Amino acid sequence: MNASAPTDLPVVVIGAGPTGLAAASRLVQRGLSPLVLEQGPAAAHAVRDWQHVRLFSTWAELTDPAAEKLLAPTGWSKPDPATYPTGGDWTALYLQPLANALGDAVRYGARVTGVSRLGRDRIVDTERDAQPLTVHYALPDGREERILARQVIDASGTWSLPSPAGGNGLPALGEHAAAERIAYRVPDLKDPAVRARYTGKHTAVIGSGASAFTTLAALADLAQADDGAGTHALWVLRRGISGSTFGGGSADQLPARGALGLAAKAAVEQGHADAVTGFRTDAIEPGSDGRLVLVGDDGQRLDAVDEAIVLTGLRPDLSFLTELRLALDERLQAPVALAPLIDPNQHSCGTVYPHGHRELSHPEAGVYLVGMKSYGRAPTFLAMTGYEQVRSVVAAIAGDLEAADHVELALPETGVCSGAGLLDDSTAEKGGGCAPAPQLVQIGVGATTVVQEGSAGGCCG
Repeated sequence: MNASAPTDLPVVVIGAGPTGLAAASRLVQRGLSPLVLEQGPAAAHAVRDWQHVRLFSTWAELTDPAAEKLLAPTGWSKPDPATYPTGGDWTALYLQPLANALGDAVRYGARVTGVSRLGRDRIVDTERDAQPLTVHYALPDGREERILARQVIDASGTWSLPSPAGGNGLPALGEHAAAERIAYRVPDLKDPAVRARYTGKHTAVIGSGASAFTTLAALADLAQADDGAGTHALWVLRRGISGSTFGGGSADQLPARGALGLAAKAAVEQGHADAVTGFRTDAIEPGSDGRLVLVGDDGQRLDAVDEAIVLTGLRPDLSFLTELRLALDERLQAPVALAPLIDPNQHSCGTVYPHGHRELSHPEAGVYLVGMKSYGRAPTFLAMTGYEQVRSVVAAIAGDLEAADHVELALPETGVCSGAGLLDDSTAEKGGGCAPAPQLVQIGVGATTVVQEGSAGGCCG
């Protein structure tokens, strides 16, 4: 807690997604004044982008207790705890009602452009902690405003920065030039325009996490539909296929997450997708017929495809935090105390240790990165983790260190939690914290809705 800064200022929360709204609810519960800055025109702007995707967590794991108490006087009732919502359901039945209950504490169309100390850049030490934080944001009409803050909780997530196709973390040569044929999101094949884009086409799906699984299963469904003749996927993996590639399967403590991996496995085994392993994209070149040719860093050239969907993970946007003194792990871009606990080379979703305000603190007093943003590039996040994070952080802000330090978190242990490109073949064979190889069952492809927990609150890759 920044004890020296003025205490009559609001706590600014960046992002009105699941974790940000939970943080605001906890602040209200503690008698503190939150101000949530959301760049979109409504709550959960990122979740709305994947509203067609079904989560692999049930409603039981997707609502925060403090938020439920705030919603209760409005007549809100919790959906069936055992059911799996889509992103659209999550938004319509919980997130937007919660934002409405917070009222004027949520400000829409406010894109944060910078956070600093009032009158101090990151170099200046003198009376630094005595100054309030200043948050600059831009409005849709181009105007810029600022607000002073007691503390800042950054829950802006990672959705805005998808990782590129390049195997070295940079865009592949030609990736920008081929932008019209490349997507970075799970396609909504119920949308007629999107469906037409992939129907009858050969599509490269680059990535090995939940988003890639969802896409492979969806394209397999399309291939079997009456209008889907000729639809085929080329699954491009940076590592080999091993026992952990498809996650926990029937042993997964989140059954829908296990089903997701099995659906991707079925897509390959039923011939709707071909898998290319150990391929790190170096270039994307135009073919003679206008299609795309993926070239590996070893010179290998794959057969031309019509489209590419790049699902290689997400990254935190740190551009507006450059004047703050943050302690971030050099690999994951997560807080240094948190990084060893979430390293995907060692941990799956369920082996992440309970953590709170101490692991989320930075040298810059009063600044916390929470939710997906706190995990940096690690894909092992679940919504309930974010809820416990903000409970601890808000307790610390309120001065209740006993509650802040009492962190408890029970997470499902197995599952699809390893990120594309973060594990090498030897690590993957060790399991990366996931369960042994699942047995194939006939689900997901042509029969069952595929599910994924998305970037705003999921364990995704």
